[in-house]
Amino acid sequence: MSSGQPPEAATGTTAPPAKQDAKTEAAPAAAAAAATGAGDAPPKKLSGAELKAQKQAEKAKRRAAVIAAKEAAAGGAVPGGAPPAAAAHGGQGGSSQPKQGKAKGGQNADGGSGAGGKITGPLVRHSSNPSRAASGAAAGASTASAASAAAAAGAEASPVERQKDARAGIPECFSHLPMAKRISIAQAHKDVHPAVLAVGQQMASFVLRDNVARLEATLVAFKKVIESYQTPPGNAFSRHFVSHVLNPQIEYLTECRPMCFAMGNGIRLLKARVSQLDLDTDDADAIADLCESIDGFIQERIFVAAVGIAREAASMINDGDVILTYGGPRLVRAALEQAWDRGLRFDLIVVEDASNPAAGQALAKQFRQRASSASAAAANGTATYVTYCPSLDGIDSYVSRATTVFLGIEAVFANGALLAPAGTNDVALAAQASGCSVIALCETVNFDRDRVATDALAHNEIDPDRCDGDAFRLLFDITQSSSASMLICEYEEASGMVPAHAIYQVMRTREDPN
Repeated sequence: MSSGQPPEAATGTTAPPAKQDAKTEAAPAAAAAAATGAGDAPPKKLSGAELKAQKQAEKAKRRAAVIAAKEAAAGGAVPGGAPPAAAAHGGQGGSSQPKQGKAKGGQNADGGSGAGGKITGPLVRHSSNPSRAASGAAAGASTASAASAAAAAGAEASPVERQKDARAGIPECFSHLPMAKRISIAQAHKDVHPAVLAVGQQMASFVLRDNVARLEATLVAFKKVIESYQTPPGNAFSRHFVSHVLNPQIEYLTECRPMCFAMGNGIRLLKARVSQLDLDTDDADAIADLCESIDGFIQERIFVAAVGIAREAASMINDGDVILTYGGPRLVRAALEQAWDRGLRFDLIVVEDASNPAAGQALAKQFRQRASSASAAAANGTATYVTYCPSLDGIDSYVSRATTVFLGIEAVFANGALLAPAGTNDVALAAQASGCSVIALCETVNFDRDRVATDALAHNEIDPDRCDGDAFRLLFDITQSSSASMLICEYEEASGMVPAHAIYQVMRTREDPN
């Protein structure tokens, strides 16, 4: 043992208290310096088990915070302003020294104490400075009060939110059916074109209701998207446009309202036309080609088709007939107008469609005015009558007076089943029972050769305006091909000569007229 060395240092066992405190205070600084020195090194990659443990710890923290807020809201305040958690600990909330240890769910229990009590979780800011314990306690009490108010507000708002959920009352067996919903513009994808945004809002609010009108508006909006598109460097138009530009537009429209069959067929044809473009095609040439294809499609498959169907249907109306129709379908209206302009006079019965009463009312009002003018000008005093039925009640009596029933169809499946507004099947069955002929009008752009339908549960929509916690209504129903006497489309070779289940013959005629 050296004579100049202190005895305490010679033993090598314990250090003096002053030196021990100095070492204790220097330890955090050394650790901080080591952490600062290691800051330039890349962070250590966590293993799968460590990531899982970290996520579980974060989840436990959130759960503990929610439990503390609920307890504060349910227990109310105790004398002295301390929350129930502090009162349960026998008044220990008045202590200025926070209790050390782990709280439930792996939370540190060294939050602010004092008169405000103890709160765990991310609602408080942890502090190890005793001089700031009082301010931490006050902040904890304020946070507890805010959490209690938020929890109470959430408890009061939850029934309102449940009432706002329109699908809450839909049974499980109908939960697969979609429903139109209004999506705010802020929630739309950043790549959605403004023209497509406008069309989506109109479809979600049923301003655009008719299937062909939705198809036309969609194609016109896509035309604007194509005109504003510029291929990024290093990409080809035919490879980049569909996946990066067109698909976000389609997804937004589908979220606003389920796609109708006409839109699906039109979009498939547009995608096929894009895929046929050469990789070396210039942007200007590709845009001009696609815009010309869209214009030709609209002209041929929508406008010309409507004229051909109306002309064929009008030729089946005779003078003195009694025509019954359900709602105010666009093609039926055009056929009746053509027959009237030819000088034919007939009585009209309009049965209201509950999902779209405005169309039926407008049709009845229009022909009422025509009938009154024709009756006043008639020399023999004969009059034509227009009857408006506000519901399907008494449909048998109305059908028994009719000579022909004209129906507008939403889509035709491969087995000849007709998708139409709800209530169409009731009218068709009543007409079939009374021996009245039923003529369905539909464009071939609404034909679906790949799917069949036997009931209205496979392909349908829920009416958003008639859906609450107690009841809901479907927009469409299915009419079997046996209930329709004739299907009229825009091709004269097949129009008026085939039943509804013979759509393959119609499609072959369209694809190969020769």
